[in-house]
Amino acid sequence: MNSGFARRFRRNKGAVIGLVVLTLISLVALLAPLLVAHSPWDMVQQPFLAPLTAPGLPLGSDALGRDVAAGLVYGARVSMIIGMVATVAALLAGITVGALAGYHGGWVDAVLMRFTELFQAVPGFAFAVVLVAIFEPTVYSIVAAIALVSWPPVARLVRSEFLSLRQREFVQAALLAGQSNTRIIFTQILPNAVSPIVVMGSLMVASAILLESALSFLGLGDPNMMSWGYMVGAARTALRQAWWIAIFPGFAIAITVLALNLVGEGLSDGLNTRLQGRTR
Repeated sequence: MNSGFARRFRRNKGAVIGLVVLTLISLVALLAPLLVAHSPWDMVQQPFLAPLTAPGLPLGSDALGRDVAAGLVYGARVSMIIGMVATVAALLAGITVGALAGYHGGWVDAVLMRFTELFQAVPGFAFAVVLVAIFEPTVYSIVAAIALVSWPPVARLVRSEFLSLRQREFVQAALLAGQSNTRIIFTQILPNAVSPIVVMGSLMVASAILLESALSFLGLGDPNMMSWGYMVGAARTALRQAWWIAIFPGFAIAITVLALNLVGEGLSDGLNTRLQGRTR
């Protein structure tokens, strides 16, 4: 099965390229202190130096004389961590609600789905802005806000998978064998529903990075952490004077989100066992 997944994934050239890009970005984020000798907040030169005009500043400086390249390197760490942690939190919440609703059905399903619809009644971005503004812009409030607006689609996906899988013969056999509901959920049904969850999770990381960037652009990012969205937001008043301050972090966001979407498509192909017969 693993070899079959790898073979189907490799057939999607875009997914392979996306994985390579994500690997490079992750390495940059992990090795940030080794790649840049100074903090992204340090004022190392005069403001608005264009790229390749000063030694040690390949991407120029911003309005305060800070190194744009250093901001990109450390921003990769912040954006990736926030995207991944928020996605994991949203997946945990969504899987829990969706599994309980889909497995038990009846009034449990009705109550949990009405609760899910309550979160979907408000536009996600507006809800995130309100939450971050209320609890002050910190990395914790940003992660919590992104997770709270991201989990309802996961719950609906998991619920639909559980509604379908709970009628299968292996679930009925587990019930006849006397297995508990918890064991059936975690050992029988959930492993068979993991494929669409993994694909959705990869796409949710991209959405979380975009949402964090939008919050930071509006001034609702953590003021103590350099992120790509913060860099774009700080540059919006100097776009005509220094285009590179916004272009480079904006390009980083676009490339990362595109890579995540390509990997998501590759995971969808690789985990789709219906394609296995075609790839042999």
